[in-house]
Amino acid sequence: MTNPRTKVYFASDQHFGAPTRSLSLNRERLFVDWLDSIKHDASHLFLVGDLFDFWFDYKTVVPKGFIRVLGKIAELKDAGIEILFFVGNHDLWMRDYFETELQIPIYRDSTPFTFGNKEFLIGHGDGKGPGDKGYKRMKKVFTNPFFNWCFRWLHPDVGVRIAQYLSVKNKLISGVEDATFHGPDNEWLIQYCKRKLQEKHYDYLIFGHRHLPMTYDLGNQATYVNLGDWIQFFTYAEFDGTELKLKTYSKS
Repeated sequence: MTNPRTKVYFASDQHFGAPTRSLSLNRERLFVDWLDSIKHDASHLFLVGDLFDFWFDYKTVVPKGFIRVLGKIAELKDAGIEILFFVGNHDLWMRDYFETELQIPIYRDSTPFTFGNKEFLIGHGDGKGPGDKGYKRMKKVFTNPFFNWCFRWLHPDVGVRIAQYLSVKNKLISGVEDATFHGPDNEWLIQYCKRKLQEKHYDYLIFGHRHLPMTYDLGNQATYVNLGDWIQFFTYAEFDGTELKLKTYSKS
């Protein structure tokens, strides 16, 4: 029998839990519906960062909620779909929960992949390119082992509340930007992609973080793709083995 699962899907920046768990519930249900719609033909699913608005792997505690999303992801994984998870700037404290509980590999930086005869570079995109200097400094603090050790000693009810407050209020953490294209010279991820193309050719360079769905021709048959988000755009990318398309999901 021919394998019906031939497509590769990409989605990012769901930020589940924001601005509150109750207000994100409808978005979670829509995302679960999308996951259910792709399970018949997906060979791979890339979750490209900021699935949660905040996540911190404690040693024996996981953040409350998101059971529908986690359950559907587990279902797709058990059905034989290869799922790959990239940490973003909101879930960069992910340690081994997805790996041990779901057998889903975790990636922390831009990583190359090959599908068919196409070369991909995939990553969340935070802290890439020539700008974003304030966030780059903050990320060094947040990923510092000593800071992580200190935060782990906070009671989860306290730590999660502090993190959620900062996530919403601090744009350096949230990555909130206006959904306007600023031109290639001012789009940091486009500048990052151009630099990476000097090292190696990629057909598609796929990132999230920017929250603005777009495809941009980089020349020499290379395309930058930003996946948008599941807050206002509900966009994802689909690769059918030949061509990659950016699409919008709406429940029929």
